[in-house]
Amino acid sequence: AEFKFLRRLILVHGRYSYNRTAFISQYSFYKSLLICFIQILFSFSSGLSGTSIFNSISLMAYNVFYTSLPVMTIIFDKDISEATVLRYPQILLYSQAGRLLNRSTFAEWFGRSLYHAFVVFLITINAYADEKSDMEELSMVALSGCIWLQAFVVTLDTNSFTCPQITLIWGNFVAFYMINLILSAVPTLQMHTVMWHLCNQPSYWITMALIVAAGMGPVLALRYLRNVYRPSAIDVLQQIEQTDGHAQAPGNLESSTGTYLDYLLTDLRRNKSSIHQPLLSDSASSR
Repeated sequence: AEFKFLRRLILVHGRYSYNRTAFISQYSFYKSLLICFIQILFSFSSGLSGTSIFNSISLMAYNVFYTSLPVMTIIFDKDISEATVLRYPQILLYSQAGRLLNRSTFAEWFGRSLYHAFVVFLITINAYADEKSDMEELSMVALSGCIWLQAFVVTLDTNSFTCPQITLIWGNFVAFYMINLILSAVPTLQMHTVMWHLCNQPSYWITMALIVAAGMGPVLALRYLRNVYRPSAIDVLQQIEQTDGHAQAPGNLESSTGTYLDYLLTDLRRNKSSIHQPLLSDSASSR
């Protein structure tokens, strides 16, 4: 009786907790680097003048409100259903091997933050190069580009959508504009009329569309190619869940799933590269 719920505790709650922790830690790393890289690029373009492209209010709001609340929705996320996890407990090996939190995944998030910083900065600078824009407008355009990318990044990495998730992700997105429109109405602030002026410019919305397309296009393409040509065991189980009871008979489903899980076990044992080793592990091999 003492171990009655141990199987569910480890396979379901333990695995979900690992997945969510892995995403939140790496996303926090990504969003902070994104702002830092944009600031570094601006410093070089301004001749190392020491001027910040973002004001203190924007930086505080970015870290406290605009990017912190949406990622909290990941606590509701489930990459595969509880029934599937209990049905194929071998999938726990994927978490034990640290495939969602290792040097390779951190490098991927680092590269994404650097790429997105170049996208936001270069598109913003070039889009407003010929316009009579002051520093506050340029700052708000760059910040808006970051917020747009954050919303799509969280949406892309969310596997299951619930009402709280949709509300927090896109409600926070709407709140960004409402808050800045209100602040733009305060005459004593430096950003007075800035957001009102930008929202009335077609070039602003075109710039946002370009940032999203350039920033998320390659990410979506790589995600698609990986799912098609090199799917992980989780990708396979997600596809099987979508076709379960529709495209395959139960016997074929069990057979294909078993084959892919065997592939997972073989791949995890064969790949001993240090970049895929878990960052946090109590195993002897990780010491």
